[in-house]
Amino acid sequence: MPQKPLKILGLSFFYHDAAACLLIDGKVVAAAQEERFTRQKHDDSFPIKAIKYCLDFGSLSANDIDYIIFYDKPVLKFERLLRTYIKTWPKGLRSFIMAMQVFFKDKLWVEHKIRKQLNYSGEIYFTEHHYSHAASAYYTSDFNEAVVVTTDAVGEWDTTTFGYGQDNQLILTHTIKFPDSLGMLYSALTYYLGFRVNSAEYKVMGLAPYGNSDIYYDKFKELIDIKKDGSFKLNMKYFAYEYGLTMTTNKFNKLFGGLPRKSESELTQRQKDIAAALQRVTEEVVLKMVKYAKKLHPSENLCLAGGVALNCVANGKILEEKIFKNIYIQPASGDAGGAVGAALYFYYECLKNKKQKGVMDNIYLGPEYSDKQIKKFLNTGIKKIIGDKKVNYKKIKEKDLTRRVAELISGRNAIGWFQGRMEFGPRALGNRSIIADARNKENWQKVNLKIKFRESFRPFAPTVLEEKSAEYFNLNCPSPYMLLVGQVKKDDVPAITHVDNSARIQTISRKQNEKYYDLINEFYKLSGCPVIINTSFNVRGEPIVESPKNAFECFINTHMDYLIMGNYLISKKENMHLVDIDKLNSYLSKFKLD
Repeated sequence: MPQKPLKILGLSFFYHDAAACLLIDGKVVAAAQEERFTRQKHDDSFPIKAIKYCLDFGSLSANDIDYIIFYDKPVLKFERLLRTYIKTWPKGLRSFIMAMQVFFKDKLWVEHKIRKQLNYSGEIYFTEHHYSHAASAYYTSDFNEAVVVTTDAVGEWDTTTFGYGQDNQLILTHTIKFPDSLGMLYSALTYYLGFRVNSAEYKVMGLAPYGNSDIYYDKFKELIDIKKDGSFKLNMKYFAYEYGLTMTTNKFNKLFGGLPRKSESELTQRQKDIAAALQRVTEEVVLKMVKYAKKLHPSENLCLAGGVALNCVANGKILEEKIFKNIYIQPASGDAGGAVGAALYFYYECLKNKKQKGVMDNIYLGPEYSDKQIKKFLNTGIKKIIGDKKVNYKKIKEKDLTRRVAELISGRNAIGWFQGRMEFGPRALGNRSIIADARNKENWQKVNLKIKFRESFRPFAPTVLEEKSAEYFNLNCPSPYMLLVGQVKKDDVPAITHVDNSARIQTISRKQNEKYYDLINEFYKLSGCPVIINTSFNVRGEPIVESPKNAFECFINTHMDYLIMGNYLISKKENMHLVDIDKLNSYLSKFKLD
């Protein structure tokens, strides 16, 4: 009898970005974050909806799963909390009480929670947090051997690790322990600059090019002592995250000349200069770290994961320095990707299966909706949103769709593009995207402030045909997951060119995403430009859209011009009777058009 396929469910939850991943015979077949279903950004709750999606995708029940793997070890994390609070006692009393309530209510009882929620009687195992990160990158790469580096805020004790992968073996040889943490340093400055921790670090990265790093760089020497090998020590007199409900101390405020910025208040040049210095320090640490890791574990291949690996500017510096011939970055590098890594680590390292190629061929691992389902929503399901009113829509023939949408982009329209399986990870990569003409500079402000309702300083990423990338960007390799930054070579794409002449690039090949490639290729035929704006299909503060309902609500409540769901086209002009102008204006009044 043929052997049954081995089915593993990887899970991450209770911290941030809860997610589930289904692994069948060592390959990732489905993965999703809970936030996409609950509509709570960075939802950390038990991912029951993401699990249901994964099981439904595989036509499985929970007890068809051979193993469930959780992405870290709660007891070790609890030990770290206890030791830290004892060390800092009595300063952290209030924080200690809050943390213990959460741990004793939920976080210590992960196995019980899984069994109860899923009525699961099979085997459950736990991996260490940074091994989950490392596995998420190494085993999804196609390398037979590689240097592996992970950097985030904190797992159990580790904040940074590096080691190597060889065939199916993954070994982390060096670690940096809490409270010394590059991720926590970045988050502390994110807090100080008035943005949300564990959510808006990428805003600080986008703000940095507006500043002068020289102004505050020397002050960072008070905060962090960086060694030649990339290891470092933080001066904890300036930080309160070990024991407090804030990230920084009064001593920190004195060093940087003021209190933390209030959220939504005006951004000054001072804050831009601090962001620039922080980004410079981050790049310095990362570069020294990967150079030292290569010295200890010689290889031409590098795998990166952990939240800091989402810092695409630092990633671009590694590429620019030509330290490695090949770099692979896990596209879901944060805790969501830990669900993938936990399952992979168990399958390859623990069960000793031979390492495969094509373990995660692409990032389109979420739900998809057929034209039949989309039409049903537009005819009946939409009534819950618009009542007895009728939505006007038309169906475009499959062979005409990409050409028609390319014409709309050329006409200076902002378009919601909802196709195929939803992306896993923080980036929209052409299936749940808002797209527009990168040649039109006005689109930067239009999409930022009238559609996304977000800060005007934030740049947009381009998607470029892979074979045309070198003509437009100083990038000598594919960047399918929008995790590398390069300089812009041409001046005819101002809507995606940041103030320092850089762009966070997504390259697209037809193999990667056929329909999205064809769309951009049709735009190229019409315009002579192989580049478009690609930003995530959502408004500020909400997760990327998952369903036709989410997509339509985002479309109708913003200044988006068209919505394309499957082969169905919906025009804003033809549906103005559905638009709540007062609601639109109330959104816009919160933001200042620069």
